[in-house]
Amino acid sequence: MRFIDLFAGLGGFHLALNSLGHTCVFASELDPKLRELYYENFKIRPRGDIRDIGAATIPEHDILCGGFPCQPFSKAGEQNGFEDEKSGDLFHHILKVLKHHNPKYLILENVPNFAKHDEGRTWRIAEKLLRDLEYDVQLKKLSPHRFGIPQIRERVFIVGKKKGLDGFIWPDEKWPDLLVDENEITINKVLDPNPTDARQVSDQVVRCIEVWQNFLNHFPKERQLPSFPIWSMEFGATYPYEEITPWKLGAVELRKYLGSHGKSLDGLTDEEVFQSLPSYARTEQDKFPDWKIRFIKQNRALYAENLEWMNSWLPEILPFPSSFQKFEWNCKGAERDLRKLVLQCRASGLRAKRPTTAPSLVAMTATQVPIISWENRYMTPRECARLQSMDELRHLPFAPTAAYQALGNAVNVEVVSLIAKALLEGAVNNRKNEKEPTLSAI
Repeated sequence: MRFIDLFAGLGGFHLALNSLGHTCVFASELDPKLRELYYENFKIRPRGDIRDIGAATIPEHDILCGGFPCQPFSKAGEQNGFEDEKSGDLFHHILKVLKHHNPKYLILENVPNFAKHDEGRTWRIAEKLLRDLEYDVQLKKLSPHRFGIPQIRERVFIVGKKKGLDGFIWPDEKWPDLLVDENEITINKVLDPNPTDARQVSDQVVRCIEVWQNFLNHFPKERQLPSFPIWSMEFGATYPYEEITPWKLGAVELRKYLGSHGKSLDGLTDEEVFQSLPSYARTEQDKFPDWKIRFIKQNRALYAENLEWMNSWLPEILPFPSSFQKFEWNCKGAERDLRKLVLQCRASGLRAKRPTTAPSLVAMTATQVPIISWENRYMTPRECARLQSMDELRHLPFAPTAAYQALGNAVNVEVVSLIAKALLEGAVNNRKNEKEPTLSAI
C-alpha cells in the first residue's frame, strides 16, 4: 500500500511501514536540516510546513501516518492543546488531508498526556472529528519496553480505519508471547563496549553523583528510599505552602519564614526573598496544585525524620544548580550504588534507574541523555538510535545535540511496525491460524 509520512522527523514511520512492504509517496517536515537528512536516508525529499501544503497536491495514499507535535499536550509544556498558537492547529491540517484523500487507514502518535489533556476533552474532540470523517478509531498507550526494547517510553497511539475496525486487536493483546518482563531486559542490548565517540560526564555531574551517593550511604538501610521526588531545598524550609502560596502571601510576611535549605528570609529585599525560595514555589498563583503540596509535605516530613544526618549532608548539595539539588530514585529494591545504575540529569533532578531500561529519550539538551554511570559517559547517538529501533538508519544528524533532539522526537520503529501489522491484518477473520510474528521478523 501507499502511505504518507507527516511531521516525518527522522522517518520512524517510514522505516516501520517500509519494513512491512509498503511504499512512501509523500513526506513533510518543518525542519530543513531534517528534510535533507530524510532525503539522504530515503531518497524522498519532504516538503515543508504542512500548513503551507494544499491537500490536493499530496499524492493519493492508503495510509496516513504522523507523530503530530506533542508540545501543546505535554506535561512539560504549557498544555494549551488545540489552542496552542504555534502548533495546536496541526491536527486540523491532518483532518484536511484525510477529508480530501479518504485514505483507508491512519496511524497517529503523541505523548501519553494527550489522552488525559483537559480532563479528556481534547481526545473526545479529536475522536469526534475523526468519526465525522467516517473513521472508526481507537487509542492506546504503549511503550517499547513491553516488547523487550530497553527504553521505557510510553506514548499514545491512535489507529483508524474507514467505516470499521472490526477485527483489530492491539499488538500487546494480539501477540502476548511478544511481551517481556522488564526485569528480563538489559540496556547492554543497545550499548557498544566503551565507544570512542562517547561524551564523558563533566566534573560537575561526577561531583553531583558523589554527593547523592553520600545521601544514599547515610540513608537508614532498614528503610526504603522515598518513591516521591526528593527536593533538598525543602530540608529546613518553613515558608507557607498549603493554604496560601508565597506569591499570594507577599514578601513582607514571607520574611518571617525560612526559604530553600532553611535560609532566613529576614532582611532581604523583595526580589531576594523570592529568589531564596525554590523555583517551583515562586509561581504566581493563589494556591498550589495538590501534587505540589503533597511533594513539599513529604519532603519536609522526610527531613524531620532524618534531621541529624541530613544537616551534616546538606552543605554538600548547596553549590549545585537547583536541578541537581533534586533526586529521583526509580529503582525500588535495587542496590544503593549509583555507579551500577543508569542515570539521567533532568530539570526534575538526577534520576536513577535500574540498568534494564533507559529513561525515555526527550527532545531537550544533550545533558539529559542517559548516563552509563559504570563507564562514566553518556549514551552515544547511535546507541540512542537503537533505543528507538532505528539502528538501520544510515545517517543521523552530524551534531550530537541535534541527533539527540531528533531521536527524542522520534517514534519507536518496532512499536509502530507491530501496530501497523496488527491494523493492516485486523480484518482477517481466520486469526486463529495466523502465525505470530517475531520482532526480528518485523
